[in-house]
Amino acid sequence: MRSPPEAALFALADILAASWFLFAWLIQSWLAESSPWAGRSLNHAMTRAREDWIRQMSKRDLRMIDTSIMQGLQNGTAFFASTSLLALGGCFALLNASDKVLAIVADLPFEMASVRGAYEVKTLCLGSIYAYAFFKFGWAYRLFNYASILVGAVPGRDHAGTPEMEAAILRATRLVQYAGTHFNRGLRAFFMSVGFLGWYFGPYALTVSATLVLIVLVRRQFFSKSRNALYGALS
Repeated sequence: MRSPPEAALFALADILAASWFLFAWLIQSWLAESSPWAGRSLNHAMTRAREDWIRQMSKRDLRMIDTSIMQGLQNGTAFFASTSLLALGGCFALLNASDKVLAIVADLPFEMASVRGAYEVKTLCLGSIYAYAFFKFGWAYRLFNYASILVGAVPGRDHAGTPEMEAAILRATRLVQYAGTHFNRGLRAFFMSVGFLGWYFGPYALTVSATLVLIVLVRRQFFSKSRNALYGALS
């Protein structure tokens, strides 16, 4: 017969804290992408800036600077995709070393030290976050590759104002914007993974850490100096 700690891996407080973590993630995504206030967010300002960039590019004959921008976007995305894989591998290493980790923290007041199953579930959840981030960064990288081809296919400035030019600008702009959206979702997963670490210290720590991450992300999207500077330049 199993002992009570093994029979119930998580208390009600853990379930509520995990639910709050998911809600904080979803509410931040909704605020930045779909809410009535999304049109005043930092991400939306950069979405407009991407369209401005493609339109300015269409007026240039020499587009080496645009090629450099695309390379920078691809390299940054590839870096985060690789980092997410390393983090995922680290989670598997933590699972493999469960006994050692629990032995090290056995004398510390961490809730993770009491139940091995709970520790392993938390680590699997953390790994799932990094796996999600990898898929987002991987897809964003692929979209940036596609976008670089469409950027190269934009006609020269002698075609300015033609339907062909407008269609090419629209295609390139949309793909760059879609890539940026998936990149932002991957970054959001990275940020939320920092808040998730609080669960190793108990449900109340998870609630506090998830709330702090939510506050930081909302502030950056709607109240940061970077956001205000962009809207000052775009208004």
